[in-house]
Amino acid sequence: MEQADYRNTISESINLIDAHYQHFSFQRHYHLDFHIGLITQGEQKFHHKGQAHHAGSGQVIIMPPDELHDGQSVWDAGYQTKVFSLDPNWFSRLSNASAEQIVSFRQTVINDSQVFHQLQQLHQLLGDKNLSQLAKDCLPLEGFEQLLTCYSYQQIPHTHTLGRQSMTDLKEFIWAHIDQPIRLEQLATLCHLTPTQFQRHFKASVGISPYAWLSRLRLEYAMKLLRGGQTATQVAHQVGFYDQAHFSKAFKTSFGITPKQVGT
Repeated sequence: MEQADYRNTISESINLIDAHYQHFSFQRHYHLDFHIGLITQGEQKFHHKGQAHHAGSGQVIIMPPDELHDGQSVWDAGYQTKVFSLDPNWFSRLSNASAEQIVSFRQTVINDSQVFHQLQQLHQLLGDKNLSQLAKDCLPLEGFEQLLTCYSYQQIPHTHTLGRQSMTDLKEFIWAHIDQPIRLEQLATLCHLTPTQFQRHFKASVGISPYAWLSRLRLEYAMKLLRGGQTATQVAHQVGFYDQAHFSKAFKTSFGITPKQVGT
C-alpha cells in the first residue's frame, strides 16, 4: 500500500515527506526543490545522470533541483523514506555559498551512519509543532552542518541555453503563463528557433520533451499550492488544468497520492 505524508514546517523553506512506497514507480521527473532522502527501511533503485543507483536502509540520497531521475522499490515489501524538500536558494545560503554560487554534492548516495542519524533526528524534530520558533531556526544549521561540511561544495551554476534564450528565461515565461495553454510555436519563437529545432534542442538539453517538462512544472507548482492550503479545484485551474479528473490522475501518477490527500 502506498502512503505519503507531505508536511509543512514552521519554515517556508523546509517541507517534510514521510512515505512508504511498495508498488508505485516514479517515472522520469525532476523537482523544483532540493530533495534529501533518508531510506529508513527497504531498498530503492533509481537512475540519475545516466547511472543506476541503489540506496538501502541507513543511506542518504541527494537529489538537486531540475535533475531527472526515476525511482522504485527493489523488493516486493517496498521501501520507507523520509525526505527534506528544501528551497534551493535557502539551502545554498545555509552552505555559505555566495550569491553567484549554488551548493552541490560529490555523490548521489551517501553511506555515513553519523550523517544519517543526524538528519533523521532533524526530520523528527522539525515535525514537532511544539518546538519554539528559535529552536526551529537553529535546528537546520546544526542538522545539516555535517552533511554540508563533509560532502558539499559550491560552484557557479551552468547556464543551459536554447537558441538565444536560457532555460531560466524560458522558465520565467512559463511561470507568467502557467495557467494558460502554451503552444510549441510560442516557445520556439521566444528562442528564435523553428518548432522542430526547439523540440529537438530541448530534449537534447533537458532529457525529456517540452510537454513532459511543462507537465511536471505544473504539478510541482500544484504541490506547493496544495501544501499552502488551497483546494484541489482551486489549484487545478491555477496551474493550467481545466479538467479536474485529468488533474487528479496526472497528480497521482506523479506523486502516488491524490491532490486531496496532501496535508491530510
